[in-house]
This record gives sequence, structure tokens and C-alpha cells, in this order.
Amino acid sequence: MKHLIIFTHPNPNSLNALFKQTLVDHLSEQGHEVEIRDLYGINFNPVLSLEDMAGQRRGEVSPDVKSEQEWILWADCLIVIHPIWWTGVPAIFKGYIDRVFTYGFAYRYDQGVQKGLLAGKQLVIINTHGKSHEEYEAIGMNTALLLTSDTGIYSYCGLEVRKHLFFDKADKASPEIIEEWKLQIKEVFSHPGIRKIPYSPG
Repeated sequence: MKHLIIFTHPNPNSLNALFKQTLVDHLSEQGHEVEIRDLYGINFNPVLSLEDMAGQRRGEVSPDVKSEQEWILWADCLIVIHPIWWTGVPAIFKGYIDRVFTYGFAYRYDQGVQKGLLAGKQLVIINTHGKSHEEYEAIGMNTALLLTSDTGIYSYCGLEVRKHLFFDKADKASPEIIEEWKLQIKEVFSHPGIRKIPYSPG
């Protein structure tokens, strides 16, 4: 399979970067093709401009956006890795969604009926956050995160969410816990293709 990792973290020594490298090594060992789009590394411009918006209405996008769309079309499976900041996605990744997941590429309306255009592609999401699962559950934030990302963005565009992993209290994780998390990540990709497992968060 062809796996595209969309990675968002400014620190190359972060826990998120460790997860990215764990997946690169694991998938490469299994013979998969792996490509990485490091949004900070490529200095992706996240600002949706008036020119972008006008171009989208004409079905035209800038060269940097076109390049990202071609990578998405190339992939069988997208792997999104980023921390949860201020109960949401990092700003640069939100800008990536705004500029790259355009009308006519990621979704469209046919006679008023919304249609996701990325159907047939699978998605795995890996997130870290500082709060505990219990704190997020108590205020409904776990449900909100699933609605705003999995439902509001990914499923809307036709992607099949196979797994969404949340790793909590990530800033306080021990080496032993991190090793357990790495095993959980590898388990999602433990067969030649992504396992056909029922979707569940966590």
C-alpha cells in the first residue's frame, strides 16, 4: 500500500516525531511505500487568501496546493499525526485543510447533495494531548474532537476512518508508556494492508 503521513509538529524531537519515525520504519519493513509531508519542514503556507478563494471557485489552485493534492491522490492510506492544541488541530494543519481540501477535489454537491470525493482512501489519526482521557470525557471534549475532525472533515470528504488514537497526558508519559503506545500504533498496521477492524476512538 501507499501511505502518506501528514505530520504536524515543529519539534523534530517531539513525541509526535517519534511516532512518525516508528511508523516509517514499521511500514517500510513491511514493504509499503511511505511518503511524508512535514508541514513545518516544507514551510507550508496555511493562510487561505482571497486569491485562493477566487481560484477555488474557478476550479483552480496554486502550485503548492496542487502538489499536496497530488500526494493525497497518490496515497491509499492517509496517516495524520499531530498534537491537540487548545482543544483543536494546530493552526498550520487547519490551514492545510482550508487550502488543500478544496471544493471539487475533496467534496462537491450534486444537485444539492454533498458528496465526498476522497472515497476509497483509508485514514488513521494519531493525536497527543496533555489532559487525561477522564478530564476530556467529563466535559464532552472527546466527543467534540471526533465530531469536528472525523465527522466534520474526514468522513465529510469520503475518507474511511479506520482508527483514531488519542494518547493522553503525553507530556508526562514514562518511557514504558511510550513503548506501549508505539506498540499500539504498530498493531494498527500489523498486516500487509490495514486491518479491517471496527472503528473506535482511543
